Amino acid sequence: MDPQPPHPLNPATSRRGFLRGTALTAFGSALTGPAADLLAEQPDAPAPPADLDPEFTSEVSFRLNGEDVELTLDNRATLLDTLRTRLGLTGSKKGCDHGACGACTCHVDGNRVLGCLTLASTLDGAEVTTIEGLAPGGPDGELHPLQEEFIACDGFQCGYCTPGQLMSGVKCIEEGHAGSDLEIREWMSGNLCRCGAYPNIVEAITKAADRMGAGSTGHTVPPTGGAIYEGL
Repeated sequence: MDPQPPHPLNPATSRRGFLRGTALTAFGSALTGPAADLLAEQPDAPAPPADLDPEFTSEVSFRLNGEDVELTLDNRATLLDTLRTRLGLTGSKKGCDHGACGACTCHVDGNRVLGCLTLASTLDGAEVTTIEGLAPGGPDGELHPLQEEFIACDGFQCGYCTPGQLMSGVKCIEEGHAGSDLEIREWMSGNLCRCGAYPNIVEAITKAADRMGAGSTGHTVPPTGGAIYEGL
């Protein structure tokens, strides 16, 4: 029998150093290049079935993370599946595929949307941003303030939900819904973390909001809001 491989964690590695490495992995291809480069590297990405009636396909052009993309799509294809199977952008995660977990959250024309419930054929002319396009410094460059705070606050464990949490968290701040812990819990309640890192996520969003100069619009949170985060 082959000997066991060495343990992936060096005992000398600090917890914070390990978490930073995990975070960079969780952020997926946010640090690996623009959409156009990733698409060029995947010439065999699946295309619509050749025998699909043209009546059921659409020619779609949109801006993806600052790059122009043109595709022929099955009208039934979702944004999430298009990103993952046609464009090779796997940072957006498929958690429930029913719009219930938030792991596939993206930005379309400045608004957060659920990739699994958004038909890609409706995005002609749209501006789409995924987790791969969130970091302003590009490949190996500066992270977004919220990404940095997720690392500093340990805002994740397994990392699977982290891309969606980040994309929603950024909009939570930009929309002016980060004025208090309760407000953040309400406006982030559509994003599930099965590891239960909610207190750290709230802390990260609060600190990032301070850095970004954003807070609250004065929205009154319903007393039953934020049930997912309630009591954590």
